[in-house]
Order: sequence, then structure tokens, then C-alpha cells
Amino acid sequence: MPISLHAAFVPSCRQIIAGCLNVLAKAEAAGIGDLAEQRLAPDMFPLAFQVQSVAGHSAGAIAAMRTGQFSPGGGFAMPSSDYASFTAMLTEADAVLAAVTEAEMEGFIGGDTDFVFGERRMPFKSENFLLSFAQPNFYFHAATLYGIFRNKGVGLGKKDYLGRPRIAV
Repeated sequence: MPISLHAAFVPSCRQIIAGCLNVLAKAEAAGIGDLAEQRLAPDMFPLAFQVQSVAGHSAGAIAAMRTGQFSPGGGFAMPSSDYASFTAMLTEADAVLAAVTEAEMEGFIGGDTDFVFGERRMPFKSENFLLSFAQPNFYFHAATLYGIFRNKGVGLGKKDYLGRPRIAV
């Protein structure tokens, strides 16, 4: 039986968002402050951009398939650089993902979704936008969020990033 677009995207995004929320909680408990300046490398975007991108490339990608257009940020404004704003944004993204149905997502297949950045436009079939653009970006920014705090000495391991896998019981 083929896997649905929903099954290929939504549960994994929700799993990793839960992991990101866990990472943020552990970083806050460890006392990591000055969040506006936290970044993995000097030439990389800061933590707030990573949080915005996790939300944008998950819940924002769903919204983009509804409208046919995605722009950087995915419809999420840059959050304030504090734990409460980061947590609220990722919690909102998770709620959006929890509400999308398999039937709606299957309806996106064959549609058009463009990535628009200034004058640049990249046309995609919606399923290819989701799986070849949004999903890899989602994982990149989630891993970068994890890496920022791991680099700052927060006691994190892979299980903190992965969240709770969907194991057979």
C-alpha cells in the first residue's frame, strides 16, 4: 500500500517539533541566555530564524500548498528572541499540523506551489515542493537549532532532537 503525503510529512514534523521544544526547555533550564545572538557559526542566521524556519517549513508549507505560494518565513513573523516566543511559535506550528487531514493533503497532489523570494520564483508540483524543498529545509533548521545549543554546552543527545519515535507496540 502506498504511503500518503500526510503520512510522509506530518507525523515526522510533529515528532521533530516536539524534539525542538524539548531542546528549548533544556536550554532554558541550563540558563542559556542572550538568544538574539545565538548562532551555530558567525555567518549563519540566528536562533530566531531557525525557529521561524522550523515553523515555516512545516505548518507554513501546508498553508503554502493551500494558496500555491511559499515565501521565506512560511507566513510566520520573526519571533522575539525569548523562550516563550520560540515555544509559542513551535506549539502553534504543531497545532496546525495536528489539524490537517490526510484527505486535504492528498488533494494537494498534482497542484502547483511556487517558492517566491523577491524576483525569484521556483515552480513545483505541490508534493515535490513539500518533499524536496520544505521537508529538507525543515530538518536543516531543526538540526541547526539543536546544534546551537549543543555547541553552547547544553547536555543534549540525539534522543533530544529525535523526540518520540513511532515505535510498534
